[in-house]
Amino acid sequence: MQRKTFLKASAAAAVLGMTAAAWAQTPVEVPFYYPVAVGGPITKTIDGYAADFNKAHPEYKIVPIYAGTYQETIVKALTAHKSGKAPATSVLLSTDMFTLIDEDAIVPIDDFVKTDADKVWLKGFYPAFMANSQTGGKTWGVPFQRSTVVMYYNKEAFKEAGLDPSKGPED
Repeated sequence: MQRKTFLKASAAAAVLGMTAAAWAQTPVEVPFYYPVAVGGPITKTIDGYAADFNKAHPEYKIVPIYAGTYQETIVKALTAHKSGKAPATSVLLSTDMFTLIDEDAIVPIDDFVKTDADKVWLKGFYPAFMANSQTGGKTWGVPFQRSTVVMYYNKEAFKEAGLDPSKGPED
């Protein structure tokens, strides 16, 4: 297996006019599609995360690619997959997991969780967020850029209305 990998790398290096040693020094590009569904400097934040990672891990080059809305991003990711040039990872809606599984465009993360540190990392996510990234006993994604519904209420307005301000609204 290692010989085949080396031969493929050597052949690729030759096509690009590189030596095998230069090829080995070339960082692995990791295309990363992401949407922006809200305003603000999210692209700068994502670019900053990628730059920090690339600096700490020069053997990789994370390439963040703004892909539009969530709907546009899933379309682009599936189109790229069907063309044989799928991104290594994407930020998509958790419900897209089923489409990605049906299209054979995703593999479970469990296949890559090998070490105790990997297992601790994966278990470090909020369980309720992880639940909708799992199906069939496998984990297909991790929570990222999650939105959480939050409700505020005015305790003074409750008190003025004759309601108990120490108890928030119920269903």
